[in-house]
Amino acid sequence: MVRATAQRLRDLRRRTADRRFGIHLLASAMVATVAAVPFGLLLVLVEGHWQPLRRLDAGAARRLNEAALQHPEWTSTLRFLSDRVWDPVTLRTAVALLTVWLLYRRAWRLAAWSAVTATAGGLIGLLVKIVVERARPSLEDPVAHAPGFSFPSGHAMTATTSFAIFLLVLLPMVPRALRALCWCAAIVSVLGVGFTRIALGVHWFSDVVGGWLLGLAVVALTTWAFEAWRTDAGRGRAGLSEGLEPELTGARPEPGSSGGNMA
Repeated sequence: MVRATAQRLRDLRRRTADRRFGIHLLASAMVATVAAVPFGLLLVLVEGHWQPLRRLDAGAARRLNEAALQHPEWTSTLRFLSDRVWDPVTLRTAVALLTVWLLYRRAWRLAAWSAVTATAGGLIGLLVKIVVERARPSLEDPVAHAPGFSFPSGHAMTATTSFAIFLLVLLPMVPRALRALCWCAAIVSVLGVGFTRIALGVHWFSDVVGGWLLGLAVVALTTWAFEAWRTDAGRGRAGLSEGLEPELTGARPEPGSSGGNMA
């Protein structure tokens, strides 16, 4: 009788935590959306009236375009990295496969966090592009072309959210001695994506910075929602060095994931 009562209390607590988790995820996505539009508009105003930033954008585009024209092999490598390895479609597909694996592992809430973070990032980036309508760089002798508007960089934003998802989900599976290497690889990849977009002349420097900042904002908001669920479910907050869910290495990653028991 006592055991059954305790089980019912645990189940009730879990269901309450799940409802709050959904509310937190939705609220986080809405806050990120509302914040993205004025942020984009503010940066457009800065780009339009603050001359130092305009000179920085134009100078970086001009110098890197000259380097790209002088080194065609280097340019081909950058184009391959940008269009194949770090392409948003490639990264989103990888995140989708990771989410499916999390569902297979019965890590339901972590899978929801992964899907919402990736989807919110893509939609917010598209929304800001539509609102801002900033033109891409126009160079006399371009080495690459890209459709659509320029601000923020979709490549930079997708790389930020995607590599953050990979890190925060998979770190528990990585030996501690290799975790610093994983962080370095993710940071280098995110910075590398931004560099390729500027070097190929398809984005301004401020486009890339805007993509990084918006991507970080989305990840921060959805991560806060996930940690709020952990608190409501009676689990402590996990440090970034441990990943969002250190219990992912166990047989029962989340409360109620197998047999309805707490891990």
